[in-house]
Amino acid sequence: MRIEFPNVAREDFHWTQAQLTIGSAPDNDLVLATSQAAAKHLRIQQDRRGLVLQVLPAASRIHVNARPVRERALLRAGDVISVGDCRMLLRADQDPALRSSPILPKQIRCTVALRAVSGPLSGRVLPLETSLELGAQGRYPLELPQGEMASLRIHWEEGRLLLEVTQDSERFPLRVNGVIAKSLALQPDDQIAVAMHRFVVDAPGMEPEPEIVMREPPPAAKLPEETAGPTGEVWWLITTAALIALGIASILLIHF
Repeated sequence: MRIEFPNVAREDFHWTQAQLTIGSAPDNDLVLATSQAAAKHLRIQQDRRGLVLQVLPAASRIHVNARPVRERALLRAGDVISVGDCRMLLRADQDPALRSSPILPKQIRCTVALRAVSGPLSGRVLPLETSLELGAQGRYPLELPQGEMASLRIHWEEGRLLLEVTQDSERFPLRVNGVIAKSLALQPDDQIAVAMHRFVVDAPGMEPEPEIVMREPPPAAKLPEETAGPTGEVWWLITTAALIALGIASILLIHF
């Protein structure tokens, strides 16, 4: 994962470890100015849920996508973390346009919707059947600060869910998972953001089916007669025992 600093001329910060500490003390993984952050301000940790942000004691309030966070918050690529006047954009390492995307059979169209998580449409779910347009020509406007406009279209094409920017803004470019995008194939849980508008792709039908591995059944327990040896050997032992018993009986009869 990468952290980009949109408002300042600072190089992107890249990290691969399971835990990242941010603050003004020099022993943090990512060091901010003392005017921006407490000595130990926040921690980002990877667990089974994904990326979890934790506000550390004595830290001032943190905002994620302009919403205050007091204790914890789940993060995803494309989120913006604000600490004081420092804005940090979480970016995916890989450009979403370069990844391999699932291709569904043409006759299959799984349920897809955009879930608005911030901006004027926050809380709404925008369903997609064959296509969905947002912007000046679409049903849902994407008004941006300073009177700018943006438009995008999401549609099915050859078994893939494609996003196309039909009207771009120079000041507020559209991003997918934090990376500037013009045209690409979408995947479930992608975050589309342009200025204050944020949408998450809900498409459970595009998730790969879990692979079912059939285990070999355990070998059946052998019966006692199967472990006693070959069948011919058993009958030979029985015959020998019978002859010995007959011989002993004959000796006893002759003796008495």
